[in-house]
Amino acid sequence: MAIKLDMGRAWNEAVAMLSANRHVVLVVAGVFFLLPNLAMTLLAPQITTTTSTVRTPGPQPDPEQVMAQISAEMGAWFQEVWWMFLLAALAQAVGTIGLFALLTDRARPTVGEALRFGVRALPTYMATQLIIVFGYLALIMTVLVVAQASPAVAAIMGLMLTVGLVYAMVKLSLATPVIGIEREMNPVAALKRSWRLTKGNSLMIFGFVLLMLVAFLVISAVASLVFMGFALLGEELGMIVSAVGNGVLTMCLVAVMVAALAAVHRQLSGRTATEETFD
Repeated sequence: MAIKLDMGRAWNEAVAMLSANRHVVLVVAGVFFLLPNLAMTLLAPQITTTTSTVRTPGPQPDPEQVMAQISAEMGAWFQEVWWMFLLAALAQAVGTIGLFALLTDRARPTVGEALRFGVRALPTYMATQLIIVFGYLALIMTVLVVAQASPAVAAIMGLMLTVGLVYAMVKLSLATPVIGIEREMNPVAALKRSWRLTKGNSLMIFGFVLLMLVAFLVISAVASLVFMGFALLGEELGMIVSAVGNGVLTMCLVAVMVAALAAVHRQLSGRTATEETFD
Protein backbone atom coordinates (compact mmCIF):
# COMPACT_ATOMS: atom_id res chain seq x y z
CA MET A 1 0.00 0.00 0.00
CA ALA A 2 1.36 3.42 -0.99
CA ILE A 3 2.38 5.84 1.76
CA LYS A 4 0.14 8.89 1.94
CA LEU A 5 1.94 12.21 1.97
CA ASP A 6 1.37 14.48 4.96
CA MET A 7 2.02 18.02 3.67
CA GLY A 8 2.11 19.55 7.14
CA ARG A 9 4.69 17.05 8.32
CA ALA A 10 6.72 17.52 5.12
CA TRP A 11 6.77 21.29 5.58
CA ASN A 12 7.81 21.01 9.25
CA GLU A 13 10.62 18.63 8.34
CA ALA A 14 11.77 20.92 5.54
CA VAL A 15 11.91 23.89 7.91
CA ALA A 16 13.75 21.79 10.50
CA MET A 17 16.34 20.67 7.93
CA LEU A 18 16.96 24.24 6.77
CA SER A 19 17.18 25.52 10.34
CA ALA A 20 19.59 22.80 11.45
CA ASN A 21 21.84 23.26 8.43
CA ARG A 22 21.36 26.97 7.73
CA HIS A 23 25.05 27.83 7.61
CA VAL A 24 26.06 25.28 4.98
CA VAL A 25 22.84 25.90 3.04
CA LEU A 26 23.63 29.62 2.86
CA VAL A 27 27.16 28.92 1.65
CA VAL A 28 26.15 26.46 -1.07
CA ALA A 29 23.05 28.38 -2.16
CA GLY A 30 24.99 31.64 -2.22
CA VAL A 31 27.83 30.29 -4.35
CA PHE A 32 25.81 28.15 -6.74
CA PHE A 33 22.60 30.16 -7.07
CA LEU A 34 23.05 33.75 -5.93
CA LEU A 35 26.36 34.40 -7.67
CA PRO A 36 25.34 32.88 -11.06
CA ASN A 37 22.14 34.95 -11.01
CA LEU A 38 24.11 38.11 -10.24
CA ALA A 39 26.58 37.35 -13.01
CA MET A 40 23.80 36.75 -15.53
CA THR A 41 22.07 40.01 -14.61
CA LEU A 42 25.06 42.32 -14.23
CA LEU A 43 27.59 40.91 -16.71
CA ALA A 44 25.47 39.58 -19.58
CA PRO A 45 24.82 42.00 -22.46
CA GLN A 46 21.45 43.70 -22.21
CA ILE A 47 18.72 42.86 -24.70
CA THR A 48 18.32 45.77 -27.10
CA THR A 49 15.12 44.64 -28.79
CA THR A 50 13.41 47.67 -30.30
CA THR A 51 10.98 48.44 -33.11
CA SER A 52 12.38 51.88 -33.78
CA THR A 53 14.39 50.75 -36.83
CA VAL A 54 11.45 49.14 -38.58
CA ARG A 55 10.51 51.07 -41.71
CA THR A 56 7.02 50.67 -43.13
CA PRO A 57 5.12 52.84 -45.64
CA GLY A 58 2.06 53.10 -43.38
CA PRO A 59 1.66 54.89 -40.07
CA GLN A 60 1.81 51.62 -38.13
CA PRO A 61 4.70 49.12 -38.32
CA ASP A 62 3.98 45.80 -40.01
CA PRO A 63 3.50 43.19 -37.23
CA GLU A 64 5.34 40.56 -39.24
CA GLN A 65 8.33 42.84 -39.68
CA VAL A 66 8.30 43.72 -36.01
CA MET A 67 8.21 40.05 -34.98
CA ALA A 68 10.97 39.20 -37.46
CA GLN A 69 13.16 41.97 -36.07
CA ILE A 70 12.51 40.98 -32.47
CA SER A 71 13.30 37.33 -33.28
CA ALA A 72 16.53 38.32 -35.00
CA GLU A 73 17.63 40.52 -32.10
CA MET A 74 16.73 37.87 -29.53
CA GLY A 75 18.63 35.28 -31.55
CA ALA A 76 21.70 37.50 -31.75
CA TRP A 77 21.53 38.15 -28.00
CA PHE A 78 21.24 34.45 -27.17
CA GLN A 79 24.25 33.66 -29.36
CA GLU A 80 26.26 35.98 -27.13
CA VAL A 81 25.10 34.64 -23.78
CA TRP A 82 24.24 30.96 -24.32
CA TRP A 83 27.45 29.84 -22.67
CA MET A 84 26.57 31.85 -19.55
CA PHE A 85 23.21 30.10 -19.32
CA LEU A 86 24.96 26.74 -19.70
CA LEU A 87 27.53 27.44 -16.99
CA ALA A 88 24.86 28.76 -14.63
CA ALA A 89 22.66 25.69 -15.23
CA LEU A 90 25.57 23.30 -14.57
CA ALA A 91 26.56 25.17 -11.41
CA GLN A 92 22.99 25.12 -10.13
CA ALA A 93 22.67 21.40 -10.87
CA VAL A 94 25.81 20.65 -8.84
CA GLY A 95 24.57 22.91 -6.05
CA THR A 96 21.14 21.25 -6.00
CA ILE A 97 22.53 17.72 -5.76
CA GLY A 98 25.01 18.89 -3.14
CA LEU A 99 22.21 20.39 -1.05
CA PHE A 100 20.25 17.14 -1.12
CA ALA A 101 23.33 15.31 0.16
CA LEU A 102 24.05 17.90 2.86
CA LEU A 103 20.48 17.95 4.15
CA THR A 104 19.93 14.21 4.32
CA ASP A 105 23.17 12.21 4.42
CA ARG A 106 23.70 10.65 7.86
CA ALA A 107 27.41 10.24 7.10
CA ARG A 108 27.67 13.99 7.76
CA PRO A 109 29.57 14.97 4.60
CA THR A 110 31.48 18.21 4.49
CA VAL A 111 30.45 20.87 1.99
CA GLY A 112 33.37 19.85 -0.23
CA GLU A 113 32.42 16.17 -0.13
CA ALA A 114 28.79 16.93 -0.96
CA LEU A 115 29.76 19.15 -3.87
CA ARG A 116 32.24 16.61 -5.21
CA PHE A 117 29.41 14.10 -5.22
CA GLY A 118 27.33 16.72 -7.04
CA VAL A 119 29.99 16.88 -9.75
CA ARG A 120 30.11 13.06 -10.04
CA ALA A 121 26.33 12.87 -10.25
CA LEU A 122 26.09 15.69 -12.80
CA PRO A 123 26.12 13.39 -15.88
CA THR A 124 23.27 11.35 -14.36
CA TYR A 125 21.29 14.49 -13.62
CA MET A 126 21.84 15.82 -17.14
CA ALA A 127 20.80 12.49 -18.64
CA THR A 128 17.53 12.50 -16.67
CA GLN A 129 16.77 16.03 -17.84
CA LEU A 130 17.52 15.15 -21.47
CA ILE A 131 15.25 12.10 -21.29
CA ILE A 132 12.45 14.25 -19.88
CA VAL A 133 12.94 17.02 -22.46
CA PHE A 134 13.06 14.61 -25.40
CA GLY A 135 9.95 12.89 -24.09
CA TYR A 136 8.11 16.20 -23.93
CA LEU A 137 9.31 17.18 -27.40
CA ALA A 138 8.12 13.88 -28.84
CA LEU A 139 4.65 14.46 -27.43
CA ILE A 140 4.56 18.05 -28.68
CA MET A 141 5.68 17.01 -32.18
CA THR A 142 2.91 14.41 -32.24
CA VAL A 143 0.32 17.09 -31.51
CA LEU A 144 1.77 19.36 -34.20
CA VAL A 145 1.58 16.58 -36.79
CA VAL A 146 -2.04 15.87 -35.89
CA ALA A 147 -2.82 19.60 -36.04
CA GLN A 148 -2.05 19.63 -39.74
CA ALA A 149 -4.72 17.00 -40.39
CA SER A 150 -7.41 18.05 -37.92
CA PRO A 151 -7.19 21.31 -35.94
CA ALA A 152 -10.17 20.31 -33.78
CA VAL A 153 -8.57 17.05 -32.73
CA ALA A 154 -5.26 18.88 -32.20
CA ALA A 155 -6.95 21.34 -29.83
CA ILE A 156 -8.28 18.49 -27.72
CA MET A 157 -4.92 16.75 -27.82
CA GLY A 158 -3.21 20.02 -26.87
CA LEU A 159 -5.34 20.26 -23.73
CA MET A 160 -4.65 16.63 -22.89
CA LEU A 161 -0.96 17.21 -23.56
CA THR A 162 -0.86 20.14 -21.12
CA VAL A 163 -2.46 18.03 -18.39
CA GLY A 164 -0.18 15.14 -19.24
CA LEU A 165 2.96 17.27 -19.08
CA VAL A 166 2.03 18.64 -15.67
CA TYR A 167 1.28 15.11 -14.46
CA ALA A 168 4.61 13.85 -15.78
CA MET A 169 6.48 16.73 -14.13
CA VAL A 170 4.94 15.78 -10.78
CA LYS A 171 5.64 12.07 -11.25
CA LEU A 172 9.29 12.77 -12.12
CA SER A 173 9.81 15.52 -9.52
CA LEU A 174 11.69 13.18 -7.16
CA ALA A 175 14.25 12.05 -9.74
CA THR A 176 16.84 14.57 -8.51
CA PRO A 177 16.25 13.71 -4.81
CA VAL A 178 16.69 10.04 -5.75
CA ILE A 179 20.05 10.92 -7.31
CA GLY A 180 21.17 13.19 -4.46
CA ILE A 181 19.84 11.17 -1.52
CA GLU A 182 19.83 7.53 -2.66
CA ARG A 183 22.97 7.98 -4.79
CA GLU A 184 21.25 6.38 -7.80
CA MET A 185 23.58 6.90 -10.75
CA ASN A 186 21.42 5.25 -13.41
CA PRO A 187 19.21 7.97 -14.96
CA VAL A 188 16.49 5.56 -16.12
CA ALA A 189 16.40 3.90 -12.70
CA ALA A 190 16.15 7.33 -11.03
CA LEU A 191 13.17 8.27 -13.18
CA LYS A 192 11.46 4.93 -12.54
CA ARG A 193 12.09 5.28 -8.80
CA SER A 194 10.53 8.74 -8.79
CA TRP A 195 7.49 7.43 -10.67
CA ARG A 196 7.01 4.66 -8.07
CA LEU A 197 7.55 6.92 -5.05
CA THR A 198 4.93 9.42 -6.16
CA LYS A 199 2.27 6.74 -6.74
CA GLY A 200 -0.99 7.77 -5.10
CA ASN A 201 0.38 11.18 -4.08
CA SER A 202 0.63 13.09 -7.36
CA LEU A 203 -2.16 15.51 -6.52
CA MET A 204 -0.79 16.16 -3.03
CA ILE A 205 2.70 16.84 -4.37
CA PHE A 206 1.28 19.13 -7.06
CA GLY A 207 -0.68 21.10 -4.46
CA PHE A 208 2.33 21.25 -2.11
CA VAL A 209 4.64 22.64 -4.79
CA LEU A 210 1.94 24.95 -6.16
CA LEU A 211 1.34 26.52 -2.75
CA MET A 212 5.06 27.25 -2.36
CA LEU A 213 5.28 28.75 -5.87
CA VAL A 214 2.24 30.97 -5.30
CA ALA A 215 3.71 32.19 -2.02
CA PHE A 216 7.01 32.91 -3.78
CA LEU A 217 5.27 34.82 -6.59
CA VAL A 218 3.41 36.99 -4.07
CA ILE A 219 6.63 37.73 -2.19
CA SER A 220 8.44 38.45 -5.46
CA ALA A 221 5.71 40.85 -6.59
CA VAL A 222 5.91 42.80 -3.35
CA ALA A 223 9.72 42.80 -3.44
CA SER A 224 9.71 44.04 -7.04
CA LEU A 225 7.77 47.12 -5.97
CA VAL A 226 10.44 47.83 -3.37
CA PHE A 227 13.23 47.30 -5.91
CA MET A 228 11.54 49.71 -8.32
CA GLY A 229 11.79 52.41 -5.67
CA PHE A 230 15.58 52.24 -5.79
CA ALA A 231 15.46 52.81 -9.56
CA LEU A 232 14.23 56.33 -8.81
CA LEU A 233 17.61 57.01 -7.22
CA GLY A 234 19.49 55.99 -10.35
CA GLU A 235 19.33 53.41 -13.13
CA GLU A 236 22.54 51.63 -12.14
CA LEU A 237 21.61 51.51 -8.45
CA GLY A 238 18.18 50.18 -9.34
CA MET A 239 19.68 47.46 -11.54
CA ILE A 240 22.15 46.37 -8.84
CA VAL A 241 19.53 46.32 -6.08
CA SER A 242 17.12 44.43 -8.32
CA ALA A 243 19.80 41.90 -9.29
CA VAL A 244 20.84 41.28 -5.68
CA GLY A 245 17.26 41.16 -4.44
CA ASN A 246 16.06 38.79 -7.15
CA GLY A 247 19.14 36.65 -6.68
CA VAL A 248 18.48 36.33 -2.95
CA LEU A 249 14.83 35.47 -3.59
CA THR A 250 15.81 32.81 -6.12
CA MET A 251 18.40 31.40 -3.72
CA CYS A 252 15.80 31.17 -0.95
CA LEU A 253 13.25 29.54 -3.26
CA VAL A 254 15.72 26.88 -4.38
CA ALA A 255 16.78 26.12 -0.79
CA VAL A 256 13.15 25.78 0.33
CA MET A 257 12.21 23.65 -2.69
CA VAL A 258 15.18 21.33 -2.16
CA ALA A 259 14.36 20.92 1.52
CA ALA A 260 10.66 20.37 0.73
CA LEU A 261 11.40 17.71 -1.91
CA ALA A 262 13.89 16.06 0.46
CA ALA A 263 11.16 15.91 3.11
CA VAL A 264 8.66 14.51 0.60
CA HIS A 265 11.19 11.89 -0.49
CA ARG A 266 11.87 10.98 3.13
CA GLN A 267 8.20 10.36 3.80
CA LEU A 268 7.39 8.46 0.63
CA SER A 269 10.52 6.31 0.84
CA GLY A 270 9.76 5.42 4.46
CA ARG A 271 13.01 6.86 5.75
CA THR A 272 13.22 8.16 9.32
CA ALA A 273 14.19 11.73 10.09
CA THR A 274 17.77 12.45 11.00
CA GLU A 275 18.74 15.03 13.57
CA GLU A 276 22.36 15.51 12.57
CA THR A 277 23.60 18.94 11.66
CA PHE A 278 26.20 19.05 8.91
CA ASP A 279 28.98 21.52 9.44
